[in-house]
Amino acid sequence: MSNFEEQKNKIKTQDGYIAALDQSGGSTPKALAIYGVTEDAWSNDEEMFTVVHAMRTRIMTSPAFSGDRTLAAILFENTMDREVEGKPTASYLWDVKNVVPILKIDKGLADENDGVQLMKPNPGLGDLLQKARGKGIFGTKMRSVIKQASAAGVKAVVAQQFEVGREIIAAGLVPIIEPEVDIHCPDKAEAETLLKAALLEELISLNPDQLVMLKLTLPEVDNFYADCVKHPNVLKVVALSGGYSREEANARLSRNNGVVASFSRALSEGLSAQQSDSEFNTMLDASIADIFAASKT
Repeated sequence: MSNFEEQKNKIKTQDGYIAALDQSGGSTPKALAIYGVTEDAWSNDEEMFTVVHAMRTRIMTSPAFSGDRTLAAILFENTMDREVEGKPTASYLWDVKNVVPILKIDKGLADENDGVQLMKPNPGLGDLLQKARGKGIFGTKMRSVIKQASAAGVKAVVAQQFEVGREIIAAGLVPIIEPEVDIHCPDKAEAETLLKAALLEELISLNPDQLVMLKLTLPEVDNFYADCVKHPNVLKVVALSGGYSREEANARLSRNNGVVASFSRALSEGLSAQQSDSEFNTMLDASIADIFAASKT
């Protein structure tokens, strides 16, 4: 069995969660501040990415972090291009930790229009996908944001996600489609109704061999995305924490059967650069245990 088939089988059949370790340029300083590293620790972007890679390396090399509970990890391109313990990051994740490597490929969000933020243009995507394949990446992740229950806006977000998703599938990778509904959306339940309808419409149009994953905001109605969970073209439905505390995110997640966590901030909540390795590993282990339990429903 090829690595790709092994990885696909792991995500499809194994209990676990997906670690989102993909904060990019704009969100990195905030993530480091929460971790206890202030902006005087670097003087340019390259130094900042070196500092955040040290934080991610500490998570990835922790004994708490392994393929027993962690299905996959989403990486920022800069992280993919670096090494962990002398191995390229994606190779380290799969060969050492048995964790499937996934790459964030979007270039950020366009300005809000029609109640949504589409993805910015990504002219270098083809080259990035080929590079990712060469480095052993299994799939990709790309994020849009829905801020209002706008039928036209939601449809535009989903159409763009699937248009790019088809290009990713053609390159031999599995896309994570992420149309995030902002948890502060004033009509969140209505936005989710529009989103589900648009997702199911696009899923019907896929060929039987075209697989996607969906990364969705935890819904207002429990098991709202059950039709997506059981859809034959959907490898996995994963949930983002979206600004909910880990406690709230886990509580909501546990009520959505077949959906697993893909948390970023909620995963690293409580971790600090000032902790000893023992304290750090204990905290990370407890976080992963809670997220794993909530995902296993």
